[in-house]
Amino acid sequence: MTTWRKSSRSDETGGACVELARFPLSVAVRDSKDPEAGHLQLPLSSFAILLDHLKHHQTSN
Repeated sequence: MTTWRKSSRSDETGGACVELARFPLSVAVRDSKDPEAGHLQLPLSSFAILLDHLKHHQTSN
């Protein structure tokens, strides 16, 4: 069974809803509003690059 963790940035109003699941060699990402739509599974190294990019290139909405 896969355990999904909701992002701390997710809110109850339907915005920024992302969930993560950790696997031994990868991290899966899905939209918590539509979990049956599938997920994106990234190798740990690629997920680290994605997080680094998001942390250093955020824009204001």
